[in-house]
Amino acid sequence: MDRRRAIKNLALVLGGVISATTVGILIKDIVIPDNENSNVSFSATDEELLAEFADIIIPTTKAAPGAKAAGLGPFIPMMIKECYPADLQQTFATGMKEMEEKCQKEYNKNFIALSPEERVKIMEHLRTESLVDIKKPSFFILARDLTILGYFSSEIGCTQAREYLAVPGRYDGNADYKPGQKAWAT
Repeated sequence: MDRRRAIKNLALVLGGVISATTVGILIKDIVIPDNENSNVSFSATDEELLAEFADIIIPTTKAAPGAKAAGLGPFIPMMIKECYPADLQQTFATGMKEMEEKCQKEYNKNFIALSPEERVKIMEHLRTESLVDIKKPSFFILARDLTILGYFSSEIGCTQAREYLAVPGRYDGNADYKPGQKAWAT
């Protein structure tokens, strides 16, 4: 099975959690022309910024490491460059640049230098902006969806954040669920 098919299958499983835009991109059999495939580029600093961004969405807890530990800093730009068409690549890159400009304007610092409280305020602002026109894809929606997709398809997400049993045995649709028990990954 190739990576694109595996991601599509995972998108179907997570379909209720991620937005229609992301599900549509991953399910649709997109063949991105070579001249559009690398429409945007991301630096190591961008990957670090995206890791911090993702870690706000899925932070480290006592039960499991967060998104940053799962390696989402490089995952998100890879997905944008390899799986999204040129217009959404540009939407993502422009939105990330606008977020950095907002950080400079409001706090006179870049996103990585912000305190955790300041980062949360910026994220809340981006979330609110994304709700204005829910049908229009935004940087926040794309980054959030790829954070969820990447985390719950990573080793950490499947084995530490969720209950994991490599060979679960028979199917029992009425299995008892104990209070505080993790959801099953398999």
